[in-house]
Amino acid sequence: TGTGAAARSGILIKDVESLERAHRLDAIIFDKTGTLTAGKPTVVDMHVFRGTEEQMLRLAASVQQGSEHPLAKALLERAEQQKIELHPVSDFQSYTGMGISGVVDGREVLIGNERLLAERKLDPSGEVERARAWEARAATVIWVADNDGLLGIIAIQDPLRAEAKEAVDSLKKLHIKTLMLSGDAPLVAEEIGRQAGVDIARGGVRPEEKAEVVKELSSEGHTVGMIGDGINDAPALAAADVGIAMGSGTDVAMETAGITLMRTDPRLVGAAIEASRATFSKIKQNLFWAFIYNAVGIPLAAAGYLSPALAGAAMAMSSVSVVSNSLLLRRWKPHFKRT
Repeated sequence: TGTGAAARSGILIKDVESLERAHRLDAIIFDKTGTLTAGKPTVVDMHVFRGTEEQMLRLAASVQQGSEHPLAKALLERAEQQKIELHPVSDFQSYTGMGISGVVDGREVLIGNERLLAERKLDPSGEVERARAWEARAATVIWVADNDGLLGIIAIQDPLRAEAKEAVDSLKKLHIKTLMLSGDAPLVAEEIGRQAGVDIARGGVRPEEKAEVVKELSSEGHTVGMIGDGINDAPALAAADVGIAMGSGTDVAMETAGITLMRTDPRLVGAAIEASRATFSKIKQNLFWAFIYNAVGIPLAAAGYLSPALAGAAMAMSSVSVVSNSLLLRRWKPHFKRT
């Protein structure tokens, strides 16, 4: 009945093991994009070093054709708004945690973060100050380069979900430590973390490093939950005691997770834990009452104070009370109001 009540509220709990572990969670790790943020980033600023904004955007969007990454969608949407014709791309390559590259109009185009620039020995020092100013406003900075060097930078913002702060606050009321990990620059992660109110926010974290953070917390004695929605989150979801996937996420994330939130509402994370705790509270109550019935009833029956019929009726009442108490879980609902 606990899992049924949770399911009616948009929380799918795969198995009893996930339900049991969820009530012991004392540390929750959020991925940033699509979990605490809306997952709908938009281009908010551009600055070119060579050529024009239109030329830079054409190259950047052309390389991103066919990509499902949220940042790619932001670039493609901006190019569509400006009615920019995209050109074919070849030799596409992805660099995990850094960016991508491809050949457009006969020249290689790089799109990514400063780690990718360092890998290709490109010096961004002349524009770092502008980039840091954008990052301090929670904008992800995308560097664009070609064979001749840096072309420019693009600022992309993904706003915090309206429910994110309330979601984090509800976890703190449950005495749960909250963390946020992101592949974004540290300044971006810190600003989003500040807005959401998490205890710890870390940027520049690669997918495999997220799993390491989970293991590190586990080694410190924490029972860890990981919330994510992308392929990159799958290793951390698998490493956590309880993996929680957003319903809008990838199939890989949902297959790996023990709990799936059918609505993209981070407040359901706290609700899932509350449902688990309510279920195990009922289990303890039922065990207590069953013990009392037997501890009192068996000696009375053995001493002859209860007739066989009365003893049988008492045992039946014991079962009825346990079932009735369990059915009260059907009335469980999340405490927050759905927006």
